[in-house]
Amino acid sequence: MKQETIEQVLKFRDDRNWRKFHNPKDLAISICLEAAELLEVFQWSAEDVQCEDKKDKIREELADVLNYCVLMADECGLDMDEIVLEKIKKNEGKYPVEKAYGSKEKYTELKGREWKLS
Repeated sequence: MKQETIEQVLKFRDDRNWRKFHNPKDLAISICLEAAELLEVFQWSAEDVQCEDKKDKIREELADVLNYCVLMADECGLDMDEIVLEKIKKNEGKYPVEKAYGSKEKYTELKGREWKLS
């Protein structure tokens, strides 16, 4: 996420004097609630797992999740780029390409598995 976008999210909060309400517990709850609203877009959709006709609602709910993530990172003093890059590096160790390629298995199930890349 661009620094300019992050600053706009924080400015929106600060302009309304809402920071006093944004503690880690309540922000974590808000992230989960908004993520549940994102899931609701797909509720009862049976075989319809695509997003083409749902993009407007997905955009709105995903933006809410991301906004709360920005606020949570700010409240906890975390750099979003740093924590995302650290997690990618950690996941690279858990999911090496030669074992995880084309598999939906959790890393604990990938032991001994080898795939040939074509």
